[in-house]
Amino acid sequence: MSGATITLIVLAAVALIAVFWAIGIYNGLVKLRNRFKNAFAQIDVQLKRRYDLIPNLVETAKGYLSHERETLEAVVKARNIAASAAEAAAANPASANNMKSLMSAETGLTGALSRLMVVSEQYPDLKANENMAQLTEELTSTENKVSFARQAYNDAVTTYNTRREVFPAVVLAGAMGFQPAELFKVEDPTERNAPKVDFSS
Repeated sequence: MSGATITLIVLAAVALIAVFWAIGIYNGLVKLRNRFKNAFAQIDVQLKRRYDLIPNLVETAKGYLSHERETLEAVVKARNIAASAAEAAAANPASANNMKSLMSAETGLTGALSRLMVVSEQYPDLKANENMAQLTEELTSTENKVSFARQAYNDAVTTYNTRREVFPAVVLAGAMGFQPAELFKVEDPTERNAPKVDFSS
Protein backbone atom coordinates (compact mmCIF):
# COMPACT_ATOMS: atom_id res chain seq x y z
CA MET A 1 0.00 0.00 0.00
CA SER A 2 1.39 3.37 -1.00
CA GLY A 3 1.87 6.35 1.30
CA ALA A 4 -0.85 8.29 -0.54
CA THR A 5 -3.38 5.50 0.06
CA ILE A 6 -2.53 5.34 3.76
CA THR A 7 -2.93 9.12 4.00
CA LEU A 8 -6.33 8.92 2.30
CA ILE A 9 -7.46 6.15 4.65
CA VAL A 10 -6.34 8.14 7.70
CA LEU A 11 -8.09 11.30 6.42
CA ALA A 12 -11.25 9.33 5.68
CA ALA A 13 -11.17 7.81 9.19
CA VAL A 14 -10.67 11.25 10.77
CA ALA A 15 -13.53 12.67 8.68
CA LEU A 16 -15.78 9.77 9.68
CA ILE A 17 -14.95 10.26 13.36
CA ALA A 18 -15.68 14.01 13.03
CA VAL A 19 -19.05 13.27 11.40
CA PHE A 20 -20.05 10.83 14.15
CA TRP A 21 -18.83 13.30 16.78
CA ALA A 22 -20.99 16.09 15.27
CA ILE A 23 -23.99 13.76 15.01
CA GLY A 24 -23.58 12.79 18.68
CA ILE A 25 -23.46 16.44 19.75
CA TYR A 26 -26.48 17.32 17.59
CA ASN A 27 -28.59 14.41 18.87
CA GLY A 28 -27.67 15.12 22.48
CA LEU A 29 -28.67 18.76 22.18
CA VAL A 30 -31.94 17.84 20.44
CA LYS A 31 -32.83 15.51 23.35
CA LEU A 32 -32.07 18.19 25.92
CA ARG A 33 -33.98 20.87 23.99
CA ASN A 34 -37.00 18.57 23.74
CA ARG A 35 -36.74 17.88 27.46
CA PHE A 36 -36.96 21.55 28.41
CA LYS A 37 -39.76 22.12 25.87
CA ASN A 38 -41.68 19.28 27.49
CA ALA A 39 -40.99 20.78 30.91
CA PHE A 40 -42.43 24.09 29.69
CA ALA A 41 -45.54 22.26 28.49
CA GLN A 42 -46.13 21.26 32.13
CA ILE A 43 -45.93 24.93 33.16
CA ASP A 44 -48.29 25.83 30.34
CA VAL A 45 -50.94 23.38 31.59
CA GLN A 46 -50.88 24.95 35.05
CA LEU A 47 -50.83 28.52 33.72
CA LYS A 48 -53.91 27.80 31.58
CA ARG A 49 -55.67 26.43 34.64
CA ARG A 50 -54.71 29.58 36.52
CA TYR A 51 -55.96 31.82 33.72
CA ASP A 52 -59.25 29.89 33.64
CA LEU A 53 -59.77 30.37 37.39
CA ILE A 54 -59.19 34.13 37.39
CA PRO A 55 -62.37 35.21 35.49
CA ASN A 56 -64.48 33.16 37.93
CA LEU A 57 -62.66 34.75 40.84
CA VAL A 58 -63.24 38.24 39.44
CA GLU A 59 -66.90 37.48 38.67
CA THR A 60 -67.46 36.26 42.23
CA ALA A 61 -65.72 39.30 43.70
CA LYS A 62 -67.54 41.74 41.39
CA GLY A 63 -70.78 41.56 43.36
CA TYR A 64 -69.01 42.56 46.56
CA LEU A 65 -66.39 44.96 45.21
CA SER A 66 -68.53 47.37 43.25
CA HIS A 67 -66.34 50.29 44.38
CA GLU A 68 -63.15 48.51 43.35
CA ARG A 69 -63.78 48.42 39.61
CA GLU A 70 -60.24 49.53 38.76
CA THR A 71 -58.74 46.67 40.76
CA LEU A 72 -60.96 44.12 39.04
CA GLU A 73 -60.23 45.56 35.59
CA ALA A 74 -56.49 45.50 36.35
CA VAL A 75 -56.70 41.79 37.18
CA VAL A 76 -58.61 41.00 33.99
CA LYS A 77 -56.20 43.05 31.86
CA ALA A 78 -53.13 41.46 33.50
CA ARG A 79 -54.65 38.00 33.02
CA ASN A 80 -55.23 38.64 29.31
CA ILE A 81 -51.69 39.93 28.81
CA ALA A 82 -50.25 36.92 30.66
CA ALA A 83 -52.41 34.46 28.70
CA SER A 84 -51.23 35.98 25.43
CA ALA A 85 -47.58 35.88 26.54
CA ALA A 86 -47.98 32.25 27.68
CA GLU A 87 -49.41 31.31 24.30
CA ALA A 88 -46.39 32.82 22.53
CA ALA A 89 -43.99 31.12 24.95
CA ALA A 90 -45.74 27.77 24.48
CA ALA A 91 -45.32 28.11 20.71
CA ASN A 92 -41.56 28.54 21.14
CA PRO A 93 -40.19 28.10 24.68
CA ALA A 94 -36.66 28.25 23.25
CA SER A 95 -37.17 31.95 22.42
CA ALA A 96 -35.54 34.18 25.04
CA ASN A 97 -37.84 37.07 24.06
CA ASN A 98 -40.98 34.95 24.53
CA MET A 99 -39.82 33.81 27.95
CA LYS A 100 -38.90 37.35 29.05
CA SER A 101 -42.35 38.58 27.95
CA LEU A 102 -44.00 35.77 29.90
CA MET A 103 -41.96 36.49 33.03
CA SER A 104 -42.88 40.17 32.85
CA ALA A 105 -46.57 39.39 32.25
CA GLU A 106 -46.66 36.88 35.10
CA THR A 107 -45.10 39.42 37.45
CA GLY A 108 -47.81 41.92 36.46
CA LEU A 109 -50.56 39.36 36.97
CA THR A 110 -49.27 38.31 40.36
CA GLY A 111 -49.13 41.94 41.45
CA ALA A 112 -52.71 42.54 40.28
CA LEU A 113 -53.94 39.40 42.07
CA SER A 114 -52.13 40.43 45.24
CA ARG A 115 -53.87 43.82 45.15
CA LEU A 116 -57.22 42.07 44.66
CA MET A 117 -56.59 39.85 47.68
CA VAL A 118 -55.62 42.82 49.84
CA VAL A 119 -58.79 44.66 48.82
CA SER A 120 -60.89 41.52 49.34
CA GLU A 121 -59.70 41.28 52.93
CA GLN A 122 -61.65 44.48 53.66
CA TYR A 123 -64.98 42.84 52.73
CA PRO A 124 -66.08 40.27 55.35
CA ASP A 125 -69.04 39.09 53.25
CA LEU A 126 -66.72 38.29 50.38
CA LYS A 127 -64.32 36.46 52.70
CA ALA A 128 -67.26 34.36 53.92
CA ASN A 129 -68.45 33.52 50.38
CA GLU A 130 -68.07 29.78 49.85
CA ASN A 131 -67.46 30.08 46.10
CA MET A 132 -64.73 32.68 46.67
CA ALA A 133 -63.06 30.49 49.28
CA GLN A 134 -63.08 27.50 46.93
CA LEU A 135 -61.70 29.52 44.01
CA THR A 136 -58.90 31.02 46.09
CA GLU A 137 -57.99 27.59 47.40
CA GLU A 138 -57.81 26.26 43.83
CA LEU A 139 -55.76 29.27 42.80
CA THR A 140 -53.29 28.71 45.63
CA SER A 141 -52.99 25.04 44.70
CA THR A 142 -52.38 26.00 41.06
CA GLU A 143 -49.75 28.56 42.11
CA ASN A 144 -47.89 25.79 43.92
CA LYS A 145 -48.07 23.53 40.88
CA VAL A 146 -46.75 26.35 38.68
CA SER A 147 -43.86 26.77 41.08
CA PHE A 148 -42.94 23.06 40.95
CA ALA A 149 -43.29 22.96 37.15
CA ARG A 150 -41.14 26.07 36.84
CA GLN A 151 -38.40 24.41 38.92
CA ALA A 152 -38.45 21.33 36.67
CA TYR A 153 -38.28 23.57 33.59
CA ASN A 154 -35.36 25.57 34.99
CA ASP A 155 -33.50 22.35 35.80
CA ALA A 156 -33.99 21.13 32.21
CA VAL A 157 -32.91 24.49 30.78
CA THR A 158 -29.80 24.54 32.98
CA THR A 159 -28.83 21.06 31.78
CA TYR A 160 -29.36 22.07 28.15
CA ASN A 161 -27.45 25.37 28.48
CA THR A 162 -24.57 23.65 30.27
CA ARG A 163 -24.31 20.99 27.58
CA ARG A 164 -24.29 23.54 24.75
CA GLU A 165 -21.66 25.69 26.50
CA VAL A 166 -19.08 23.00 27.27
CA PHE A 167 -16.44 21.76 24.90
CA PRO A 168 -16.79 20.19 22.37
CA ALA A 169 -20.49 21.14 21.90
CA VAL A 170 -19.75 24.86 22.16
CA VAL A 171 -17.81 24.59 18.89
CA LEU A 172 -20.88 23.49 16.92
CA ALA A 173 -23.98 24.41 18.94
CA GLY A 174 -24.51 27.90 17.53
CA ALA A 175 -23.86 26.79 13.97
CA MET A 176 -26.39 23.98 14.40
CA GLY A 177 -29.06 26.45 15.57
CA PHE A 178 -28.96 25.66 19.29
CA GLN A 179 -29.33 29.03 21.02
CA PRO A 180 -29.23 29.49 24.80
CA ALA A 181 -32.56 28.93 26.53
CA GLU A 182 -33.98 31.40 29.04
CA LEU A 183 -34.66 30.36 32.61
CA PHE A 184 -38.14 31.11 33.90
CA LYS A 185 -36.90 33.20 36.78
CA VAL A 186 -38.72 35.52 39.09
CA GLU A 187 -37.79 39.13 38.35
CA ASP A 188 -39.86 40.88 41.01
CA PRO A 189 -39.07 39.92 44.63
CA THR A 190 -42.76 40.32 45.54
CA GLU A 191 -43.57 37.53 43.05
CA ARG A 192 -41.28 35.07 44.83
CA ASN A 193 -44.18 34.02 47.03
CA ALA A 194 -47.56 32.97 45.72
CA PRO A 195 -50.25 35.47 46.69
CA LYS A 196 -51.84 34.64 50.01
CA VAL A 197 -55.49 33.95 49.34
CA ASP A 198 -56.78 32.75 52.71
CA PHE A 199 -60.45 33.59 53.24
CA SER A 200 -60.98 31.13 56.07
CA SER A 201 -60.36 33.55 58.93
